[in-house]
Amino acid sequence: MDRKADRAIIRKILLTEWDPIGVSDIPEAQDEYDAYADTVFGMLANQTASVDAIAQYLFKIATEQMGLSYPELTERCDKAARAVEALQSDR
Repeated sequence: MDRKADRAIIRKILLTEWDPIGVSDIPEAQDEYDAYADTVFGMLANQTASVDAIAQYLFKIATEQMGLSYPELTERCDKAARAVEALQSDR
């Protein structure tokens, strides 16, 4: 895996597909999810990433660390996880 390129793709996926706090349109906040992108990249690199595992990780971050809860959250986590999994499948 190309760490720099894949991490950038994962960062974009988290900003566009997941974005639980709605910062994707704020230029100053484009690095908001970088730590989570690194973790997701690590899951991919270690081949421990399933769609469910990634979705559960993102859901846990949003609910436990960010304290969020809204109807679309599960769907956003699943959508982002499927997009990340597609990145792995393209390899």
